[in-house]
Amino acid sequence: MKVTLINTSDAGGGAPAACMRLLKALEEQGIDASLLVQQKKTTDPHVESVEKNALDRKRSKFDFLYERLPFIAFQERDKSVRFAFSTANAGVSIKNEKLVQEADILHLHWTNSGFLSIRDLKELLSLGKPIVWTLHDMWTFTGGCHYSGECDHFKRECGDCFFLRNPGPNDISHTGWLRKADMYSATKNVNFVACSKWLAGVAEESSLLKGYPINAIPNPIDTAIFSPKNKAEIRAKRNISPDKKIILFGAANINDRRKGISYLVNALDILKKDYPVEGQMEMVIFGKNKGFDTNALPFPVHELNIITSQEEIAEVYSLADVFITPSVEDNLPNTVMESLSCGTPVVAFNTGGIPEMVDHMQNGYLANFKDAGDMANGLYEMLYVPNPNELSRNARNKVLHDFNNKTVAGQYIKLYQSLLKK
Repeated sequence: MKVTLINTSDAGGGAPAACMRLLKALEEQGIDASLLVQQKKTTDPHVESVEKNALDRKRSKFDFLYERLPFIAFQERDKSVRFAFSTANAGVSIKNEKLVQEADILHLHWTNSGFLSIRDLKELLSLGKPIVWTLHDMWTFTGGCHYSGECDHFKRECGDCFFLRNPGPNDISHTGWLRKADMYSATKNVNFVACSKWLAGVAEESSLLKGYPINAIPNPIDTAIFSPKNKAEIRAKRNISPDKKIILFGAANINDRRKGISYLVNALDILKKDYPVEGQMEMVIFGKNKGFDTNALPFPVHELNIITSQEEIAEVYSLADVFITPSVEDNLPNTVMESLSCGTPVVAFNTGGIPEMVDHMQNGYLANFKDAGDMANGLYEMLYVPNPNELSRNARNKVLHDFNNKTVAGQYIKLYQSLLKK
C-alpha cells in the first residue's frame, strides 16, 4: 500500500506539523508513505516538492499573491480576517506528479495559500483513486472561511459573509460554495477525517459534505520527543527563576484573532488583582509576534519568538507550571497536546476540540467560554493545586493513551485498508 500525503508545506504551522507527525507514525508502522508539498522546508527524504526549479518557485509565489492580493484589495473586511478566508482560485496541477500517479491512496490535508486551487482539487478527485481528506479547519465545507465563528450559512449555502467588505447573497463566499459543490460532484470516493469529534460533528451539519463518510481521528504526537524534562535544569539554561510560577503562552502567530489574546490580557489582570499572587508570577511567550506589546501583560515576560525545533519547544513546555490557550476557535491544537505530553497542565476555554484533550481538574482547567474571570480562576487552581505531580502524570498519561503514534496510525491504516477493499 502506497500512500501520498498532500499538504502546502512540511513546516511552519499546525497543519504541516500534524502532517509530518502522521507521516512518521505511518512509516513506523511499515506503510510506504510520502508527503508531496508545494514548498519543502525540512530535509526529510520522504518529502518531495512540486517546485523543481527557480521557475516553479516563482510560479508558487505568483499563485500565492494572485490568490491573496485581490482579496486584500477588494474583499477583506479588515486586516484581522486577512488570512481567515481563502478563495483557492490559484494553484498548480499535480495530477501528473509521480507521487500522485503511483499512489494507492491520496491523502489530502491543508492545501491553501496558492498550492491547489479548487480546479486542481477537482482534478485529483476525478482520478478515480481513493481519497482521504483530513480537515484541519472548516474550509473544506465553507464558501471560503477557515472558521465560521457564529455564522451557520455553511449548513445551507454560503453568502452574506461577515468576513467580507461588501457581503451579499452572491458574494465570493457564495460563488466559492458553488465551486466546491461542483468539485464534489466529480466523485463520491472521498472519505473525510476530522482531527476532533467536534469538527466531525460540525462537518456533518454542512450542506457540502452531506452524504459523505466523516470519521474522527486525532493528530498523533511523538511522545519520546514531547516528554517531561528536568524543570530546574531548563530554567537555569534560560535564566528563568526556579522559584517563580511560570505561565506559558504560545502559538504560530499569537496575534491571530482566533487565539484570543485579549482574553489572556484580561485573565492575567484579574489574576493579579483578585488573587494573592503578587511577586510570584512570570510569563514565557513563544511564536510570531507582530504588533503585540508584551508590556500590556501584568507580569514579567520572557519572549522567545518563533521556535522551530521540536526538542527545544518540548523543553519550553517542561519549564512551565501551566500552559494557557485562550483560543475562541480551534480544532485540536497541537500546542495543547504538546503541553500535556510534556506533563504541563493546560488552561483553556471549553470550546472546539479542546475538551477532547483537557479533562477538567484532572490534567487542566476548562474555563467557561470567553469568561476571562473563570480563566483567571483556572490559572490559580492549576498553579496552586495541592497535588501538582498527579496533575502532571494525568496530563502525560492522557496523551500516551489517546494520541500516541501507534494508536493514531493504526486508525488511519484501518481506514486505508477499508477503501482499498472496495
